[in-house]
Amino acid sequence: MRRLLVLLLIVTAGLSVASPAQAAPGGSGPYAADYETTIRLYNHTIYRPDTLPAGLLPIVVWGNGACRADGTWFENILKEFASHGFLVIANGRPGGTGSTDADMLIDAIDWAIAENTRLASRYRGKIDTTKVAVMGQSCGGLEAVEASADSRVDTSVFWNSGLLSDRNNAQLTRLHAPVAYFTGGPDDIAYPNAVDDYGRLPAGLPAFLGHLPVGHYGTFAETNGGEYGRVGSAWLRWQLKGDQSARALFTGPNCGLCSGTRWTVTSKNLA
Repeated sequence: MRRLLVLLLIVTAGLSVASPAQAAPGGSGPYAADYETTIRLYNHTIYRPDTLPAGLLPIVVWGNGACRADGTWFENILKEFASHGFLVIANGRPGGTGSTDADMLIDAIDWAIAENTRLASRYRGKIDTTKVAVMGQSCGGLEAVEASADSRVDTSVFWNSGLLSDRNNAQLTRLHAPVAYFTGGPDDIAYPNAVDDYGRLPAGLPAFLGHLPVGHYGTFAETNGGEYGRVGSAWLRWQLKGDQSARALFTGPNCGLCSGTRWTVTSKNLA
């Protein structure tokens, strides 16, 4: 009997997804979002709509600033993204310590794709495995650049980030899908790096570069990630869901960020 109980506990642990962590649902999108953990992807934190919607969830993976293994350090903006109908997976456990690397972003993509077909998964048939975004802030942005070489990636967003050395410029040649750089303006320590990277992107690659004068730490700590949360969610909705109202924020002579805002923007090959 004891052996049977142990086996049941092992099977249950292996097949189920943990309950949501102790956090209030958040986000301004149509689906209140929370986070959870699972032993199947132990070193990550998973953000998703509290109630899974009828539509499929595109995949968004996230690398933290300082390459820090704390999956809730950017909780506000990640809940915001998830509230718009995305499955968002951050490197690190809630409140975790230690360091992360680019391979953890690939692990997150692999896990999500596997969960979409795993028999006992709550996400079975709920994930759009053909739509994948890679994001990261500062050091996490460097992880995102490296992970974006993966052929499954459909868009990449680099927040307050840029390559630290010209010796790494070859990584930019491996970018193959639309990218966006968002910085905190000239006072952002990563501002010149992001501008330099943008100028070195492969010819013809669709790209957007936006500067908001908020410094290196951006608006991540604000409710729903502040202005970064609004703009980042719009980019994801456009790139992974084809939302044309979100597209208008970034393209055209009268784009939503082009005038009358605190943003300074430029773009290429987005038409």
